[in-house]
Amino acid sequence: MTFPFSLRRTASVPVVALALFFSVMQVAQADTIKLQKKEVVSGTQPEEEDAERKKVFDAESFTLDNGMEIVVIPNHRAPVITHMIWYKVGAADEEWGKSGIAHFLEHLMFKGSDRVNMPPLAPGEFSKLIRSMGGNDNAFTSHDYTAYFQSVASDRLEDVMRMEAGRINGMNPPTGEIESERRVVLEERRQRTDNDPRGQFNEQLAAAAFINHPYGIPVIGWGHEISQMQWADVKSFYDRWYAPNNAILVVSGDVSPADVFQKAISIYGSLPQETLPGRNRPQSPALNSRTTVTLEHPAIHEPMTQILYRVPSARQNKKESLALEVLAEIMGGGPSSRLYKTLVSEKKIATEAGLSYSSDSWDDASLWVYATPAKGRTPQDLEKALEQELRVLVSKGVTPEELADAKSRLQDEAAYALDSLTGPAMVIGNALATGANIEDVEYWPYDIAEVTAQQALAVARAYLNPDAPGPHPPVTGYLLPKAEKKSAPDKEPKPQRRREQEVR
Repeated sequence: MTFPFSLRRTASVPVVALALFFSVMQVAQADTIKLQKKEVVSGTQPEEEDAERKKVFDAESFTLDNGMEIVVIPNHRAPVITHMIWYKVGAADEEWGKSGIAHFLEHLMFKGSDRVNMPPLAPGEFSKLIRSMGGNDNAFTSHDYTAYFQSVASDRLEDVMRMEAGRINGMNPPTGEIESERRVVLEERRQRTDNDPRGQFNEQLAAAAFINHPYGIPVIGWGHEISQMQWADVKSFYDRWYAPNNAILVVSGDVSPADVFQKAISIYGSLPQETLPGRNRPQSPALNSRTTVTLEHPAIHEPMTQILYRVPSARQNKKESLALEVLAEIMGGGPSSRLYKTLVSEKKIATEAGLSYSSDSWDDASLWVYATPAKGRTPQDLEKALEQELRVLVSKGVTPEELADAKSRLQDEAAYALDSLTGPAMVIGNALATGANIEDVEYWPYDIAEVTAQQALAVARAYLNPDAPGPHPPVTGYLLPKAEKKSAPDKEPKPQRRREQEVR
């Protein structure tokens, strides 16, 4: 499973400015409160073996009677906490033809809501209160989840809990705020996609790769559908999905599990459980042809070749996902990776080359192979070179040295994640929201250690063989410079006039 121990491989995760600091400390025991700990299955590992293995975060997890899951990651280095609510719903759960609702709703959640046993909040007041506490807050939406977070002093935990609990079923923005925020979202789309050729390029690649599947629709939505969106549609989406039994609370920082659980029972436990719809998404048909997407734009100065493959996510196939994670590190994990060494350092036909895989998806995950051509080389040259390297991989597999080095680097990244406050909350929330369990996170380094060269070769042959693409052939993209056309003069200037200008 891909966890953001290293943010460089999580391109499908929304970019959020997070302060990653402080180290995770030993979890305090929660013996003073009698709750039934949520039972989780830890893959194929026996319970006695799990007891001997060291966890990454040593988190505590409980489930309230209304179905809300609570996770606590104590860290007593400073009197600060990060409080996050993850809803297991995102853009891929929207009604077909009404894209952008999940993201639009995320914006509207800041435009007026209730609080538990306190006066309601006016539009914008939520963030103002957080700032008055000396903290910061934000939110983000993906295809599979929507998350809201606040970083504040630890003595303000109850305050932010009452505020966030009020938004679960008490969001009610004024009509004027709805239209105002629609304009904000449309402007955000213009800046990030419509006026950004790289945003356009990635959007079109995804649309070509995920035919008849919501992952082919941008999270922010299509512009024309955002413009036509009705408040009734947004409210209906909110009423269907925003409920405590569809939410995960993650608290990381200077707290004890017992204190968090007591507050959660009192505040979040009072919210009613709702009947949730199933995540019944359209699926892509099997295809038998490859697609190429070409975008030329004057703002692009360096061409790029990208090849997008659809591969299993961790939820779909944990063992294959772990093998793909190791394979991605071998092939694309920085300057020491195989693609970089071969295409950049040795052959010098590229200035950049790599492979990126992110497994945190509810449905198929994405794997990207990419390169930037060196001077005198074309993007088509790089496509052939990338595919040739994949043929070598499929034929010969990986070496024992490559395997050992890749697993060591990945395990080191898990260790570095301990030097963080918000990071662990991001890792665990992201994993739980996309179908994993806490044991998948806690024992991830051990699972990575068990990946074999044979497993890496098997997933390469199954999903990355250029000559046997499978039911979802990859999509190749060329992002190219385009010279701006200069308008020709209406008529050729007279020779005499040119001589006069030259004299001047």
